[in-house]
Amino acid sequence: MYLLGDQSAYAEALTNRLQNLPAQWLAGLAPSGPALELESADDLMAQLPGDQLFLLTQGVVNGCLGARALFYWHEGDLIGLQQGPEWMDLRLCADGPLSLMPYRRNDVFQHICSEPPKAELLLRYLLGQTALLAHAVAELKPREFRSTNGFKRVQAGDVLIRQGDLSDHVFVIIEGHAEAFVDGHKVGDVPRDEIFGAMAVFTGEPRNATVIAREASTVMLIPGDQFLSMTRTNPKIAHSLIESMARRIDQLNQQLAAFHTPS
Repeated sequence: MYLLGDQSAYAEALTNRLQNLPAQWLAGLAPSGPALELESADDLMAQLPGDQLFLLTQGVVNGCLGARALFYWHEGDLIGLQQGPEWMDLRLCADGPLSLMPYRRNDVFQHICSEPPKAELLLRYLLGQTALLAHAVAELKPREFRSTNGFKRVQAGDVLIRQGDLSDHVFVIIEGHAEAFVDGHKVGDVPRDEIFGAMAVFTGEPRNATVIAREASTVMLIPGDQFLSMTRTNPKIAHSLIESMARRIDQLNQQLAAFHTPS
């Protein structure tokens, strides 16, 4: 079972190696009947006995989850391993002719387990399939909320952001606390897990505030372009940013209200 779409050179090479393994397990085991010949198939598993596995000797089989084609098998692969309640959403289909050589499932596993070298080949096949899926996930999954620049340890009084500077990073306080100042006046606190410095990254304008560590703190730095990409692909980050901005706006409103309140 391989993922449709472009693959890395490593994945292509691994796919080619895996395809040769099922025939090696089955060497010396007689098929349970003649080859099954089909012109096409809309739901292949519905046409195959559940107690058998099939060596695909001609054609290509596509696997769909819902309406989306995600996987494929071709000559040299074994069809039928993906059975059971865990695979209820998987539908196998083929647009062209297929030739499938049948083997009883129990006979296959007894045959493999009776010879340690064949059992090792089955393990290599299953581990290879897992590796292919892991590589596919790594390619397709949006980048997590992490910094390519790493973490920075700062001391109390260190300036994290300076008003008027260019904006090339977004920051998150992993441990500690900071304060924000505009024109020398404190305008708010920046607590742990707070995202700050994002507004200037969004607008491309210079920093509108200075942020100073109030105590020894650990800060994560995220390059601006990476942060913008993550906000588009990761709703959790966008939600966290909205919460952060809402708190800042509330702080400013409270300060304005206090400023205009008669003494």
